[in-house]
Amino acid sequence: MTPRSLRTSVSIVAAAVVLLVAPAREVSAQGDQVTWGVHVVLAPTWFDPAESSGIITPYMIYYALHDALAKPMPGQLLAPSLAESWTVSKDSLTYEFVLRSGARFHNGEPVTAEDVKFSFDRYRGAAARTLKERVAAVEIVDPARVRFRLKQPWPDFLTFYTTATGAGWIVPKKYVEKVGEDGFKKAPVGAGPYKFVSATSGVDLVLEAFDQYWRKRPSVRRLVFKVIPDESTRLAALKRGEVDIVYSIRGALAEELRRTPGLQLKSTVLQGTFWVYFPEQWDTKSPWHNIKLRQAVSLAFDRNAINQAETLGFSRIPNSIVPDIFDFFWKPPAAQYDPAKAKRLLAEAGYPNGFDAGEYFCDVAYANVAEAVQNYLQAVGIRTTLRPLERAAFFSGYGEKKFKNLIQAASGAFGNAATRLEAFVAAGGTYVYGSYPDIDGLFREQAAELDRKRREAILNRIQQLVHERTIYAPIWQLGFLNGVGPRIEESSLGAIPGFAYSGPYEDVKLKN
Repeated sequence: MTPRSLRTSVSIVAAAVVLLVAPAREVSAQGDQVTWGVHVVLAPTWFDPAESSGIITPYMIYYALHDALAKPMPGQLLAPSLAESWTVSKDSLTYEFVLRSGARFHNGEPVTAEDVKFSFDRYRGAAARTLKERVAAVEIVDPARVRFRLKQPWPDFLTFYTTATGAGWIVPKKYVEKVGEDGFKKAPVGAGPYKFVSATSGVDLVLEAFDQYWRKRPSVRRLVFKVIPDESTRLAALKRGEVDIVYSIRGALAEELRRTPGLQLKSTVLQGTFWVYFPEQWDTKSPWHNIKLRQAVSLAFDRNAINQAETLGFSRIPNSIVPDIFDFFWKPPAAQYDPAKAKRLLAEAGYPNGFDAGEYFCDVAYANVAEAVQNYLQAVGIRTTLRPLERAAFFSGYGEKKFKNLIQAASGAFGNAATRLEAFVAAGGTYVYGSYPDIDGLFREQAAELDRKRREAILNRIQQLVHERTIYAPIWQLGFLNGVGPRIEESSLGAIPGFAYSGPYEDVKLKN
């Protein structure tokens, strides 16, 4: 063999070694991790179930870090989780939960009745007042049993406690008391399938598998949630293999995703409804007090056209703030697009040349929808100034009643018609700027009604009144479009009915 051929042979062998060894290390690292490209900035307040805001976004994190006594799971609207069972007394005043043997927090401490009571007592999120006004006492029977006593029968107790709020998601009492409220947000400890590793504000959240999780050992070792607010950047990251799953890809980008070999477009119709809200409709000095203006807004924009353009027609138009998959949903008349009638109503309300409606507040992640609605409003003479805000800031301002003029909002929270109405229609609700006495009376009546048919009739009547008074101008029930890369065998997208995100995370799998 000549020196040149020897050098060539050595080079070939060396190249082969590099091909065999270097990619093996890379594949090993990737094989232990799934990375999501997330469409919103992750707020530390979402690490703590006590501050659940009545929207679905925090559950993206809850389902990984934390666990609840019971929660929606694949095939079950309410699956036993940290509670292996529960019983209800004949008078419907007492609920007793038996905790799951062997369930532990990430620091090794067992989940006890003391933690359940502590988590309920410190809960301060959406519907906290409703829960605490109706619960007479939380009693520790023994370390594995906890009893809730109600002041009066309440058919929605389980729905409010375990699904529509974060009150039933359990945190460790001793650890929270040791590190304090701020310390818990910086380094949360839960009882979920993944434990906290790190969080860099505006950059990422890193979690690691908790092998002692009671349900099963997670299939993937590490989860990374990368904050990528720009939609085109998310899609580019998926194409390059920098992330494995991306949330919220819409319009032309969704078409591009669908055409890209090796990538999958996954659509889920959520329990997430969107709407335009008129927070000043109860102020007699406000233009929005006139129902004709509110009706004009509802008639001015073409929901079906926005659906086709933004979500490829996957969204549904139930014309309600209550999802059509919710228990006790009342089907209203179909939404109409009639700009000519909208202009007539504006003229009848005293604005023949239209008017300046001021600011239009929205979540920046859905500014594209707001821009579409804004353009339609402009076409009939309703001029607005768009004010997009980061999601955490938007819902904070919305809940603190800081916004005026027009608010584009949404909720994908679990629950039923009553829970959605509690948060957004009835007096005292987290996002309720004003209410109507007759609706409030009906809402109190249904909350105590144990006969299902009578209760359904009352809830239907409330939804009918919300529609007739145009308290909201509903937009759609979102068809959430996501992208999945070639390394993923099971994304868990759509596994939990109506849920926006991957879940359960312990079921996420990579291809061999």
